[in-house]
Amino acid sequence: MRSDLPEVRGQYRFNAPLAKTNWFGVGGAAEVLFKPEDTHDIAHFIKHKPADMLVTVIGVGSNLIVRDGGLDGVVIRLGRFFNEATLEGDVVVAGAAMLDLNLARLSASMGRAGLEFMSGIPGTVGGALAMNAGAYGREVKDTLIKAEAVTPAGEIIMLGLDDMKYSYRHYGGPSGLIFTRGWFATTADDPQAIEARIAEIQAKREGSQPIRERTGGSTFANPERHKAWELIDKAGCRGLTIGGAQMSELHCNFMINTGNATAADLEALGEEVRRRVLATSGVELRWEIKRIGTKR
Repeated sequence: MRSDLPEVRGQYRFNAPLAKTNWFGVGGAAEVLFKPEDTHDIAHFIKHKPADMLVTVIGVGSNLIVRDGGLDGVVIRLGRFFNEATLEGDVVVAGAAMLDLNLARLSASMGRAGLEFMSGIPGTVGGALAMNAGAYGREVKDTLIKAEAVTPAGEIIMLGLDDMKYSYRHYGGPSGLIFTRGWFATTADDPQAIEARIAEIQAKREGSQPIRERTGGSTFANPERHKAWELIDKAGCRGLTIGGAQMSELHCNFMINTGNATAADLEALGEEVRRRVLATSGVELRWEIKRIGTKR
């Protein structure tokens, strides 16, 4: 496979462990891990790689289960170049590797309001763009102007908000894109007032979510006219455990690695919760956490 990889300005690593790249702390190795230098490096790689080469993109792995067998092909992980934000008039431009919380705080320091809700989303800007992430009554579609992405053909394109075809926790635009930057509309406000709103969100999270555990955020999306946690609770799944995986006692739509969980434990627990919820309420829960790779 090494001979098939195009020359890049970034870095390749082979048989690279992935457990430390995701918040659950589980999973096997990547056949190849590619850390691109910048957007053009990604585009060059995509354009010149063999057409049948498998490519997977990961951020900080906040809502990700990497299966125990690892990932074949190339895993792209965005690095330093994609972890910056700038202000263009009333618009904050953020790289896809930037943590949502850091984006909210940086925007506050610049006196720009409207992105406080991002502080309640575990993950990166790229992940938020790819799923219309949201928290505390707002979501990406409420503030996004446009996004930059690399296509499966290796072209760098811009997508407007309408092109993203967002719905609840879902992106419905062109498939196979690698998001690299987002442009977000903001308004002027006092930095201390913005910071106070972020602090309020953080306090709410601390009190209601197991954010200091090894978790992946909300496990399942809220079905229409329902709250996932209520259905899970009604099905008797609060605290349910399989191996080292447990549905949190504090917030039962959060799955946690209690210390020695495998990816198989986590996925089996999620599927058991889905089975019990369907049996008790007739509602089929949809995974919000992505599961990638091969089972051992």
